[in-house]
Amino acid sequence: MTESDLNKTDSKTKGSKSFKKYIIAFWALFSTVVLGIIFLFMGVSNGNFGFMPSFEELENPKNSLATEIYSADKVLLGKFYFQNRSFIKYEDLSPDMVHALIATEDVRFNDHSGIDLIGLARVAKGLVTANKNAGGGSTLSQQLAKMLFPRERFSNKIDMVFRKFREWVIAVKLERSYTKEEILTMYLNKYDFLNLAVGIKSAARVYFNTTPDSLSVEQSAMLVGMAKNSSYYNPLRRPELTRDRRNTVLSQMVKYNYLDKQLSDSLKQLPLSIDYQKVDHKRGSATYFREYLRTTLTAKKPVRSRYPSWNKQRFIEDSLQWKNNPFFGWCHKNKKADGESYNIYKDGLKIYTTIDSRMQKYAEQAVKEHLGLDLQSAFDKEKEHHKNPPFSDDLDDEQVDDNLFRSMKRSERYRVLKNKDLSIDSIKNIFATPTKMKIFTWKGERDTLLSPNDSMLYYKGFLRAGFMSMVPQTGEVRAYVGGPNYKHFMYDMVNLGKRQVGSIIKPFLYTVAMQEGLTPCDKVPNIPQTFDVGDGTTWTSRNSTSKKTGEMVTLKWGLANSVNNISGWVLKQFKPQAIVDMAKKMGVISRIDPVPSIFLGTSEITVREMVGAYGTFANKGVYIKPRFISSIEDSKGNEIAHSIPQKHEVMSAKTAYLMTNLLQGVVKQGTGGRLRWKYKLYNPIGGKTGTTQNHSDGWFMGVTPNLVSGVWVGAEDRAIHFEGIHLGQGANMALPIWGLYMQKVYADSTLNIPKGEFEKPEGFNIDLDCNTKSKNPRNKGLIDNSEEEDFF
Repeated sequence: MTESDLNKTDSKTKGSKSFKKYIIAFWALFSTVVLGIIFLFMGVSNGNFGFMPSFEELENPKNSLATEIYSADKVLLGKFYFQNRSFIKYEDLSPDMVHALIATEDVRFNDHSGIDLIGLARVAKGLVTANKNAGGGSTLSQQLAKMLFPRERFSNKIDMVFRKFREWVIAVKLERSYTKEEILTMYLNKYDFLNLAVGIKSAARVYFNTTPDSLSVEQSAMLVGMAKNSSYYNPLRRPELTRDRRNTVLSQMVKYNYLDKQLSDSLKQLPLSIDYQKVDHKRGSATYFREYLRTTLTAKKPVRSRYPSWNKQRFIEDSLQWKNNPFFGWCHKNKKADGESYNIYKDGLKIYTTIDSRMQKYAEQAVKEHLGLDLQSAFDKEKEHHKNPPFSDDLDDEQVDDNLFRSMKRSERYRVLKNKDLSIDSIKNIFATPTKMKIFTWKGERDTLLSPNDSMLYYKGFLRAGFMSMVPQTGEVRAYVGGPNYKHFMYDMVNLGKRQVGSIIKPFLYTVAMQEGLTPCDKVPNIPQTFDVGDGTTWTSRNSTSKKTGEMVTLKWGLANSVNNISGWVLKQFKPQAIVDMAKKMGVISRIDPVPSIFLGTSEITVREMVGAYGTFANKGVYIKPRFISSIEDSKGNEIAHSIPQKHEVMSAKTAYLMTNLLQGVVKQGTGGRLRWKYKLYNPIGGKTGTTQNHSDGWFMGVTPNLVSGVWVGAEDRAIHFEGIHLGQGANMALPIWGLYMQKVYADSTLNIPKGEFEKPEGFNIDLDCNTKSKNPRNKGLIDNSEEEDFF
């Protein structure tokens, strides 16, 4: 072998050794990288490089779920929430929504295991070639991981890399823990579509007033398009951009054979057709009722120190509620499996109420029609020539100023300014300075410039109302209206507001009489009744009319026309304390003083209490406490609370029937007669009107065999009222709301509210034909269209 051959051999040997070194180095490097990646993923998975959810957290990711409030006829009334999110199941999704999401966000969703390698390769190629249209590489699982566990923000590129690794690991774990359908559903349930629409269920309602299973192709495409960047593709602010993005999604659906091109082209021409439903606790149906539920369920155990010294009665009433009402403070009385109290803002409960959405709508319409279209304009017209409208001329300038000053000190604006340590003079100056604001009108909100003082005066001029309707046999409350507009008049005049009840308290007095053996046709003298007050003075009843003065009249006639002399005669037979005891048995928890003037209705009682009490007459003498909630379910559909009727016998069925007969006399021939001649309600109806001193409060309580409802109407301030009995009586202020409501209820055949007779007790043999029909020819012998005024 020549030297040249030796050199060649030596060279080959050296080359072979060098190549082996490169091979070894390559595999060593490759193994190091692979092992490094493995250890990196293990470290990431173990949480060594930042937060990593546990298996339990992956299996049960925590989400704030809105509590949903449903009516008895399964209509969503509203929600309580930190985030307006409600979960749905995969089968509740429109197929178009599923197809649009996959075609746009993750076309290989059904093929990968959390990480789309093809997508990552495409992104890497785009980075090398600077192709901005290469698209993203995040799968739906990765995007869900980001939404479920958005812990820390990255501050540099290294943190960003670790964050991406964490997302990959979480995505893979999610794929192992959930099915594809569950992941896709979780994504849509979690995504924030803006405008308080968190999750697809909320988004479908907010933007299109529909449900996820009813979303059309173009609606689904718009919502999926928002998923790229909902702040940017906001249909309320950037409708054109959102429409373009929607059309891109439609093109993606065509590209991946989810949609026909011809159909896509036609859909692209359509407008967005948004049917925006603003999410606001102060809007929608049953707003006062929803707030009542919220405060009731979250109430804390009453502690005397938390109540003002002057409000001992409220502490007593709340304490009774805490003891006797299982739903008062329910969130604090009940615990979840983990030992925590229930939270209506994030636990995803479903509250099934007794409210009927149709009857609630009719009640709200009746309040609006009477107050907004009739009564308010009459009130404003009467006040046009007053010296300090809307106040009565009974008040002088100093009294008006004092009234407004007290109102200022009760306002939230005053409280905020006072907490800033501003002087009273500075606060007064602020209240006198005009500012931009939206004000309520019966024709809709109006932008204007008013000082807070003028705003207070403006709102004082509006008449308010409270209305509640209940099924007497079950206690289920079907309608609840606490005022004319919750946004502008938040004080609830059904449950919170107490006003003097006037003559609607008289049936308690007559109940005692019927229970002790008197009958509607028994005659008593219509003469003034004098009482010893107890301090050496006396008090004498007087009527607002001289009709039949000095004559013997029936008790039925006396109640029908609300004659104070007759009520005074009855009271003398049975004493005031007996009336108080009867009212308490019938569910009144407000304070009633056992004084001779008790039958004039000076006591302040809520609409809720009075409706519950009157329900006793229609329920054959059995009082049943008004019920607002039927049941509560947790987020998984398990029933965790159920209401049980609370009832007790107050009087015999005979006494109750006698009372319904007396109350029918009020409608047939007394102060409730306009239900017949104006509202054409000829079915069996018992009722009672009530009017307080100076016409500050107007009441009407109406009783039918299957529905009992009560109405109060008045101003915020008792110094603001009608000046005369013609407009300022309960028959004119309150009764029309009841009449309008019942007209609408009876006209709705889907409600199937019967108009039957009050059921006569077995063995009842008392003759109730007192032959006392009015001879007033104007009303064809049916009614006496008058109303008394109670005097104090």
